[in-house]
Amino acid sequence: MKRKKSNYRSLRLYLTWPILLSVFVAAVAAAVFFIDRQAGYVAIPAAVIYILIALLIRFSTRKSIVNDMVNFATDYGQVQKGLLKGLALPYALLDESGRFIWCNNEFHKLAGREIPIGKSITAYISEINKDTLPGRGETATLEFRFADRDFKAELKCTPLDEMARRSLIVNDEGFTGSIITLFLFDETELNSLKKQNREQKVVTGYLYMDNYDEVMEDVEEVRRSLLSALIDRKIKRYFAAYDAVVKSIDKDKYVITMRRVHFDRLVENRFDILEEVKTVKIGNEMSVTLSAGFGLDTGSLTEDTNYARNAIDLALGRGGDQAVVKTPDKTTYYGGKSLQMEKNTRVKARVKAHALREIIEQKERVFCMGHQITDIDTFGAAVGVYRVTRQLDKKCHIVINSVTQSIKPFIDGFSNDPDYDPDMFVTSQEALQLADSERSVLVVVDTNKPSITECPDLLKRIRTIVVLDHHRAGTETIENATLSYIEPYASSACEMIAEILQYISDDIRIKSIEADSMYAGIMIDTNNFMAKAGVRTFEAAAFLRRNGADITRVRKLFRNDIDSYKARANVVHQAELFLGKYAISMCEGDDLQSPTVIGSQAANELLNINSVKASFVLTRYQSRIYISARSIDEINVQIIMERLGGGGHMNIAGAQLSEMSLEMAKRQLQDVIRQMEKEGAIG
Repeated sequence: MKRKKSNYRSLRLYLTWPILLSVFVAAVAAAVFFIDRQAGYVAIPAAVIYILIALLIRFSTRKSIVNDMVNFATDYGQVQKGLLKGLALPYALLDESGRFIWCNNEFHKLAGREIPIGKSITAYISEINKDTLPGRGETATLEFRFADRDFKAELKCTPLDEMARRSLIVNDEGFTGSIITLFLFDETELNSLKKQNREQKVVTGYLYMDNYDEVMEDVEEVRRSLLSALIDRKIKRYFAAYDAVVKSIDKDKYVITMRRVHFDRLVENRFDILEEVKTVKIGNEMSVTLSAGFGLDTGSLTEDTNYARNAIDLALGRGGDQAVVKTPDKTTYYGGKSLQMEKNTRVKARVKAHALREIIEQKERVFCMGHQITDIDTFGAAVGVYRVTRQLDKKCHIVINSVTQSIKPFIDGFSNDPDYDPDMFVTSQEALQLADSERSVLVVVDTNKPSITECPDLLKRIRTIVVLDHHRAGTETIENATLSYIEPYASSACEMIAEILQYISDDIRIKSIEADSMYAGIMIDTNNFMAKAGVRTFEAAAFLRRNGADITRVRKLFRNDIDSYKARANVVHQAELFLGKYAISMCEGDDLQSPTVIGSQAANELLNINSVKASFVLTRYQSRIYISARSIDEINVQIIMERLGGGGHMNIAGAQLSEMSLEMAKRQLQDVIRQMEKEGAIG
């Protein structure tokens, strides 16, 4: 605007200077006349002659000057138009609706024919439409493929009144609407080079045999070397097809290096080496299982290797028989379809028990918490930690914010017993007031996700953290734990704590109510010893029975009222069969005392129906949707729940959804199952 006014002022001054000088000369002549009449008689005629000549020149040349300016502007515009017409980049002008106003030769050539004025650009490039066009004063960039080439489009919408304000000739009044300029940049070669660069990048990974020692013990000694050689040959032949370098770093560990282009093929095949290696059998009844971890996209080979180590640790922490690919943006899981192999030895439990004892002995106060909406397994495990702490003469607090109907009978038993401290159970606010970052230790049981713990702020307040959990580790885990004991093969957190208790002290004594709580946790998580119950599960149960756990007493504590029983029966009654093998039902839990317990019980009941391979019960409670997922052996419900942000075990898992209705959650669950069926990821 300032430039336009300046140009107007310069042009007006140039055209009016003869008049201005004429006035000046006339004024001077008049002054001379009044001073000296004789001189005035000479000055006035001279001034008149000058004025006549100046006016003659001004009016005779004005029209030619304006014509010359118009001709110059026209010639300049034609030169500019010619340059744009022959511009090597496709360039076009569009109206607000995306119709062509003008386009250059390259655009015609790209379209393969003459583009008529007024034709919509969407007819040629579908990606550029009403939704992608920029608004007034905006710019937009989008990428698309056209005529077997990759293009990047840059669009800018300029209001016409703004263009008029920049003009020297036209006035901006009355101009409305906008004009869109469009440039197309051919990025085919650039993308090809990017693709080549990506494909040639090196990917590093680790491959471990999960159960090498157990498999070798299962085979005759004379066949062990042959079995080991066959497994080694199978692995190296498989990766040789992907042009990978496989180096053995131990009898059951390998490091793998390959190019990204071949790694992408490996991902497309969903790491089928995990299944192929199970076919190696020479008398071994137990199949070999592998775990793989790969790291990539960090921009540094060192960082990629660190990511690969984290990925293999994550795969092993989730029970093995799976591959984990870790990048800075996300972590992806493949496989994990088989049951975790139970370890016969309890050496690890003993080592962890001794480490836990040393940590607690160095602190003054212990806090124990589990996941939100405390269930009986979390409660029983916390009670076990309380007994460990009291055995070491330390103060212990169990963090529970809301008492559900399932744990209320147990809590009442502790509250009415004078042998237990009144502050045995505390809320999150009370725990934060009592906690000391240096002199306290926090024990997290039955979960390893910080976001779903009873008090996430307590994780930030206390430096020394211990994690004891039996769920598979996911992407979100508690970081910087001083001691982490995560065993996915364990049936329950109570089983793990029962084992730890046996190594804390030789003379440990567990009270009956404590033994009942832990025994109840094992019973619930194993569905009365019908799911995930291994040898060590029964050993833990036997230990608790020897310490006073009463089966009849526990069973009475589990009995439901008539309304809860009817609600569970109604959930089973309303179940639908999805894809012929997935039972899905919904439960309105706002009127129930323990809706999530009802949901999990109903999910267990649905597995008793023929042809049902997995069951899912969606329960609405406190503005959230809780999903209880169950299966017997064929379907891994844990990887299904992970797609919904949850997790758990192969046969028992769950997830929580927010800001949606039951119907929306049901559709989302069905979409995930349908997609995973299509990918072949369920099994």
